[in-house]
Amino acid sequence: MLPLDPADHVTLPQLPEWQAFRFAVQNASFCTDELRLVEAAGLTIDLSAHVTSPATREAAAALLAARGFEQARKALLAGEHVNKTEDRAAWHTMLRAAEPIDAVAREHRRVREFVQRADAQGQWKAVIHIGIGGSDWGVRLATDACSGSGARRTLKFVANIDGHALEDAILGLDPKDALIVVTSKSFTTTETLANLRRAVDWLTQAGIERPYDQVVAITARPEAARALGVPAAQVFEFWDWVGGRYSLWSAVGLPVAMAVGIDVIEGIREGAAAMDAHFAQAPIDENAPAQLALAGVANRSVLGYGSLSIAAYDARLQFLAPYLQQLDMESLGKSVDMAGNPVGVSTGPSVWGMPGTDGQHTFFQWLHQGTDGAAVDFIMCREADHQWTEEHAMLLANCLAQRQTLLQGTSADADRTGMLAQGMAPDMAEWLSRHRRHQGGRPSTLIVLPRLTPYALGALLALYEHKIFVQALIWGINPFDQWGVEAGKKMASGILQELHGQARSTAHDLSTQHWISVLTASR
Repeated sequence: MLPLDPADHVTLPQLPEWQAFRFAVQNASFCTDELRLVEAAGLTIDLSAHVTSPATREAAAALLAARGFEQARKALLAGEHVNKTEDRAAWHTMLRAAEPIDAVAREHRRVREFVQRADAQGQWKAVIHIGIGGSDWGVRLATDACSGSGARRTLKFVANIDGHALEDAILGLDPKDALIVVTSKSFTTTETLANLRRAVDWLTQAGIERPYDQVVAITARPEAARALGVPAAQVFEFWDWVGGRYSLWSAVGLPVAMAVGIDVIEGIREGAAAMDAHFAQAPIDENAPAQLALAGVANRSVLGYGSLSIAAYDARLQFLAPYLQQLDMESLGKSVDMAGNPVGVSTGPSVWGMPGTDGQHTFFQWLHQGTDGAAVDFIMCREADHQWTEEHAMLLANCLAQRQTLLQGTSADADRTGMLAQGMAPDMAEWLSRHRRHQGGRPSTLIVLPRLTPYALGALLALYEHKIFVQALIWGINPFDQWGVEAGKKMASGILQELHGQARSTAHDLSTQHWISVLTASR
């Protein structure tokens, strides 16, 4: 029996409510005289730079109702099996609940006790975190963003299977005073286990007789970690209903706590829980994740913007773009709906970016004057956590100016007049004004944090999680599986066997077969 009856699902283009929404968006405009602010969990979300009208808002509410928004939201937050293709829950909100279920409370308590004991005993000067994808990006982001809380230990990261990653991580470290933390949901991830083996070899070569006593494992398969030799007291569990890219809130946050303090990871959870409460209770017009999702669907599926640029005007958020890149693109990179049919519209955008003002000197030229353009999420903090107030004002001024220029563009007439006033020849002024013109009319969101605290970071990440859930609901896709990733991993395993001479296959394309032959011959 299928977990979902295809007859219960309508492909998006067949919905009258979708047609009404699409028509309303196509006929809407930027309302520069209307301020659209939504407050959520201490954050302010400014949606003023998106196309809108009373008709779009009415059509949006009808579209969400047609997609069963109220029921779907309740099902997600109640831990029902919303991940239909894998027939399980996606209950990451339980990981940050004020009163979690016993299993979650137990692991939170064990993590806290482990970190407090290590701190009290002065154990470990360095932590090497081994993980990849969802087991890596959240830890990097949280540690870097909250490093102002005071570093307790050096934290190094090993994600890539490339040997340089581990070499760089262990350089200059004392193996006798280094803790290895390995994170893998399945405990079968090839890159992660290979890096773990090499890290254990490094400990062994340093004369450490019981290297696994310096290993902590975080996994949904604790028995596999124990079988490898990791002491049971150092194996921390999360569960099948926690997707890797939604796992920071679990014991996966242990390296963050080791590096910058247990209060940081707990503060991040509290901020996320506040956003969960907002998402659960706020009406549609004031629901920040729902409004962000509707703007995202309009930009992608109606207005044709193929990408979303993340411009965080805070250097501590340098890992936010890759974190959201995985969260969004692994969740929304789907072309088949829940009934198994083509979605029929463009789905998840390409997500990319870097902190401002660096991005202004890298890709903002393309944002302003390129032929395609992109939607942009600008993120800034009202208050700085440093003493240089003038520099912070410059940062905020750049953020606001770039956003306004993307929206309003520049006037060729005004530019031409200015050049003529400076004495430029009329034909030169006319020619140059065409090159200098900014078209404008490009959508963006401004998300304002009071300060970059653990609480605010947690609220921000949960905002994006729920936004993605609502977008998936509208498009009719499952945001919680990642079969595309699995197909490539399976093929890589087979090719590795061929490179070792343990198997042969004739199923490859000509180019792949050529390089397998070349690489096999050179070994």
